[in-house]
Amino acid sequence: MSQATHDIDPAQVKRVLIYRLGSLGDTVVALPSLHLVRQVFPHARRLMLTNVPVHAKAPAASAILDGSGLVHGYLRYPVGTRSVFELGRVWWAIRRFRPEVLVYLTPFRGEEVVARDTKFFRFAGIRHIVGLPVGDAAESRYDAEDRLWEREASRLLRCMRPLGEVDIDDLRWWDLCLTEREKQKAEAVLSPVAGQPVIACGPGTKMQAKDWGQENWRALLARLSAEFPRYGLVLIGAREDAEAGKYAAAEWKGPVVNLCGQLTPRESAAVLAHAELFLGPDSGPMHLAAAYGVPCAIAFAAVARRGRWFPVGNQNRPVYHTVECANCGLTTCMEQKKRCIESIAVDEMFAAAMEAWKNGRGERMSPEGDQRQPACGSQRPTAF
Repeated sequence: MSQATHDIDPAQVKRVLIYRLGSLGDTVVALPSLHLVRQVFPHARRLMLTNVPVHAKAPAASAILDGSGLVHGYLRYPVGTRSVFELGRVWWAIRRFRPEVLVYLTPFRGEEVVARDTKFFRFAGIRHIVGLPVGDAAESRYDAEDRLWEREASRLLRCMRPLGEVDIDDLRWWDLCLTEREKQKAEAVLSPVAGQPVIACGPGTKMQAKDWGQENWRALLARLSAEFPRYGLVLIGAREDAEAGKYAAAEWKGPVVNLCGQLTPRESAAVLAHAELFLGPDSGPMHLAAAYGVPCAIAFAAVARRGRWFPVGNQNRPVYHTVECANCGLTTCMEQKKRCIESIAVDEMFAAAMEAWKNGRGERMSPEGDQRQPACGSQRPTAF
């Protein structure tokens, strides 16, 4: 299992295959790794082997990456399939592409799975594999002082060290490289709150276990509206979230723009970049907001280790209650009745929101100014 690239010249590599599964949030946390791949293999055609999510609220990787220049196309991988025909189709698609390098960006799912995947890609003709989650990089590290597990984005970058080092807190590595059209669309849909500061909220989630509840969001937004009567409110999410968002925003004093179901994920990112604060559960929009330096106050269900999926940035304030059944991995919680997220009080989220907003305001008022908009193209950082 090759983890080194010293025997190849990255500048001469013409084809790279990136193996990454998941939907919106999974793709966003891989952005620093994807930027690194583009930088190390600047002349290569980069395709991503990825799944097509089955849930309506789970956008495919293409919805986040198209237009970014980080990848040039996709090969479809049927997750969980045991069909010899489907696996043969994937194998043949890889053989036809003839990648010289595979970048393995999939979470660790056990040594047997890693060994199986390695054999499959070798059989498909790939000689060089980078990013395999082996040894120390297989699991997230634990910081006993902060009582936090390493972010998944950081663990991925440790797997990618043969390609170079990345400062994960440098937002240039998180850049979606939004197009002018996407930025103009954001300004157009935000015209009802033009000239006003805005708070963004995405209360929806595709997982029952992560749902904090409409009543909680409504109570929180009512309190924040009293604190910020001149602020506009922007609602972000899927089409299915529109009614829930409308209910949560019913007591907001200022103008409300409900954009649920009206934007692509990239257009949503362009909208979120205008916000002074983002509120929501652990979700894809949370990661989009954080990627543009927007402070986030998040009601976190304890379905994963504390810290693993926290948004990038020190200005954020996630509210996470460690309970006995934490790190359960559940998408639906019936037996414990979501005791982790249900135990989060509106007062806690209000305090977190105020602190996150103040943190963000402090950064914007710093001598360096507002650094939230990351650079793309020629200004992105170098790997070596």
